[in-house]
Amino acid sequence: MPARDHTAAMLRFWLQRGIGAVDLAVRRADATMIWHREVSPRQLPLRWVRAENVRHAEIYIRPARTDAWPMILLDDVEPGLARRIARKYAALVVNTSLAGGCHLWLCLTRALNEAQRYQAQRWLIPHINADPGSVSGEHLGRLAGLRNWKRGGVWVNVLNPEPLPRPAWDPTPALRAPPPIPHRITPSPRQHHHPATDDSASGHEWGWVCGALEAGIAPAIIYRQLLERASLRRGRDAERYARYTLQRALRHRS
Repeated sequence: MPARDHTAAMLRFWLQRGIGAVDLAVRRADATMIWHREVSPRQLPLRWVRAENVRHAEIYIRPARTDAWPMILLDDVEPGLARRIARKYAALVVNTSLAGGCHLWLCLTRALNEAQRYQAQRWLIPHINADPGSVSGEHLGRLAGLRNWKRGGVWVNVLNPEPLPRPAWDPTPALRAPPPIPHRITPSPRQHHHPATDDSASGHEWGWVCGALEAGIAPAIIYRQLLERASLRRGRDAERYARYTLQRALRHRS
């Protein structure tokens, strides 16, 4: 199937499942980030995106962060398992590397806001051994039909371009579970000068790091995942930022 058809299959599936606005992120080889936020999937500048990808830019996409959507991302799902899930539930399986891990875009019976998506992801990940580093409610996935230069230029392909008409997954059990560790900063009594919450990207990442440490995830894994997340936004400063944030979180726990 031609690369353009993989892109079309992914965007068509999203539109069919009610995703009316997306955020597109283009990370150039020099670490420059270019965003197109809250754009209709029908209006994405795909010719420009393909040209950027040819020049080794990484291309990422997600349902627009600002709204509630009936879909969540599960990252690094084993391909066989991802296909089995897609035979039971409405889902799109996107292969992103030769190593085999897939993005699973799982459709839901109801639209969830960012915090609810985070909770649903966190509940599901132990059940399917997905990547805990992608639990955020706003994580970016790769746009199909383009190359993943991080993995040597492998093509990002949709494995089920015409998904079977299956029911969406009901997130009620996940939402009824005890709430996960908050992914926003809550200051200690000695930090009265800080706001009660931090809705910035750094604030969400700080909360995610603290939650991951509490969950027992190894600091080395947390550092790798934080570096990948932060590199989309901070470019050359990502390594320093990731080290500093992890060290600060470790001191915070001690």
